[in-house]
This record gives sequence, C-alpha cells and structure tokens, in this order.
Amino acid sequence: MAQVADISVNKETGGIKVHKVVVAVDCGPVVNPGPLAAQIEGGVVMGLSSALRERVKFADGGVKSANFHDYPILKMSETPEIEIHVIDSKEKMGGIGEPPVPPVAPAVANAFFSATGVRIRRLPLDPATVLEAIGKKA
Repeated sequence: MAQVADISVNKETGGIKVHKVVVAVDCGPVVNPGPLAAQIEGGVVMGLSSALRERVKFADGGVKSANFHDYPILKMSETPEIEIHVIDSKEKMGGIGEPPVPPVAPAVANAFFSATGVRIRRLPLDPATVLEAIGKKA
C-alpha cells in the first residue's frame, strides 16, 4: 500500500488542510471492489483523524479526555478527496483490513516537509505542533 497526500499549510494558524489522498493497493484479485474502496476510504479517514487531531490527554494521574467532546476527531466536512488505484494482480488473494491506516500520517508528514522544508516527527500534526515546528508561538 502506498499513499500520497496533497495538503496546504496555514503558517499563521498552524492548520493543515488535506485536499486529496491518493492510495495504491495490491491486495490480490478483487472480488467485490465496492467494499474494498469503502474500507480504504474509512482507513484513510481514521488515519487522518489520528494524524491531525487525536491525542489522549492526561492530568492528575489519570486520563483527562473523557469523551468525544474533548477528544477531537476528523469531521466529515473535513474529509478530503480520496483517489484509489487497485493494482490488477494475480498474486494470492489477500484482503484489505486495516492497512490503509498506518501510511496516512507519514504521507501527510512528508507533504508537510515538501511544503515547508520542516520535518515533524510526532503526532498529532495539530496547529500547536505545526507552529512550534516552524518556529512560531501558538
């Protein structure tokens, strides 16, 4: 599985906007392409949420994040275009499962580096982390 992200960075607010994610996958012969695409799209959205927003906060020796009101996740309105390329393969039939999730954060981080020349090596890539990386105060 390979992924590439097209992003823009607001250097004043530290916000990253993901415009498009392109995914290439070779999972063997595909019997039913609809659910395959849905699984990839869901994995990309889950990966973007983790890469850009999700962070469990701790305080006073315990978890401070109680529920979704203080544990931000990606909203549907923020979901980018997702372009999927399935490789025509004669390899052993496999499946898709969760492989779309892990490559998302590195794809966004690489796009950020391409846009700014700055590497970020921790998640999430939230505005505070971005501003710190580019040398601005939040």
